[in-house]
Amino acid sequence: MADALKVVPSSDDVSTGVRDTEAVATGLSDVLADTYCLVFKTHAYHWNVEGPLFYSVHNLTEEHYSNMFEAADELAERIRALGELAPSALKDVVSRSRIEDPKGPMSTAQMVDDLAADHERLAHRLHALAELAVSNKDIVTEDLATERSAFHEQAAWMLRAIAKS
Repeated sequence: MADALKVVPSSDDVSTGVRDTEAVATGLSDVLADTYCLVFKTHAYHWNVEGPLFYSVHNLTEEHYSNMFEAADELAERIRALGELAPSALKDVVSRSRIEDPKGPMSTAQMVDDLAADHERLAHRLHALAELAVSNKDIVTEDLATERSAFHEQAAWMLRAIAKS
């Protein structure tokens, strides 16, 4: 039984008909990195938002980071189902991500605009992942990318709608 704790995770060959599982897993890892970084940014804005739209933005960002946190698990499990290892170092996650940290204190309007732009950025990355999945006969990842893209497109729309004056 003590040997059970000595198992080191490794990549596996998977034979489900998906071509180039490594390339698809890399795309999934990039999306996972963006998702994790956007979870943190969204959570930070959730904690620090102030002003007349506090309640609306606070609640919307909570819905968003909760959804993305759950999605991170789905993304990582898909990477594992493809026989590859999910990212396991924070520095790897941060280096893969296209989500940038804020440059300093931001108003509520700036936070909302920043999050909307990040959701759009992630939706674009998910569109590319869906195309990569199709080209590698991976309908499961294509479906996951499509579902996640729909979430991020809706999140961007909701945030833009709040920001209108």
